Amino acid sequence: MKPRVSIIVPAYNEGDALKPFLDRIFEAVTLPAEVLVVYDTPDDTTAEPAVRYAEREPRLRPMLNSYGRGPANAIRFGVDNAQADVVVVTMADGSDDPMQIDQLARLVERGVAVAAASRYMRGGQQVGGPWLKGRVSRLAGVSLNLLGRVGTHDATNSFKAYSRPFLQRAHIESDAGFEMGIEMVAKARRMGLPVAEVPTIWLDRTQGASNFKVKAWIPRYLHWYVHALGPRGKRDGSKAG
Repeated sequence: MKPRVSIIVPAYNEGDALKPFLDRIFEAVTLPAEVLVVYDTPDDTTAEPAVRYAEREPRLRPMLNSYGRGPANAIRFGVDNAQADVVVVTMADGSDDPMQIDQLARLVERGVAVAAASRYMRGGQQVGGPWLKGRVSRLAGVSLNLLGRVGTHDATNSFKAYSRPFLQRAHIESDAGFEMGIEMVAKARRMGLPVAEVPTIWLDRTQGASNFKVKAWIPRYLHWYVHALGPRGKRDGSKAG
């Protein structure tokens, strides 16, 4: 049976923490789904537990990324290998709420290009995490929604569902960090396509260290922030402004 949703998980040295994460995913998701756990190298500590888990769970597809290192390349690799028309990106650190994957996927099936899990709309919350990172993210998300009417208060959150035809049409340009989330919100807004959001509660990871590089990636987020404020009507969505 073709899956209705492809869940892409860029992972880096998650080790034994991967199993409880996958347990929560498969317990929560009721739609026909596949889960693509994408890692960069064969010796990544994610690989062995992913392969072992897949031996008893046919919906799991461990995948070695061949596009180059880093989360952006892992996500692009997952998108290009997804079988469903709806793609959800979620993090392997367990910060996202897997109970919302069905809800986000169904919003895309109803016709939105991007469905965002929002920490900063009414009913959403961020629990834990670095104070400065949280403040910058909130300021960016809330101000972009106010100024650009982009359809979500949390454009920077990576936990989103996408129409795969939209991703193919818009073309993913992000090549370093997790900025694909704001890139696709910006492109959907410029293309005049609908973006929707649902409130989410984000919990800081309890095991391992974050792979988010604030100083290195802020310029990339700023690029797409400015892009989102440009004129509508760039129908290809890829190289505008």
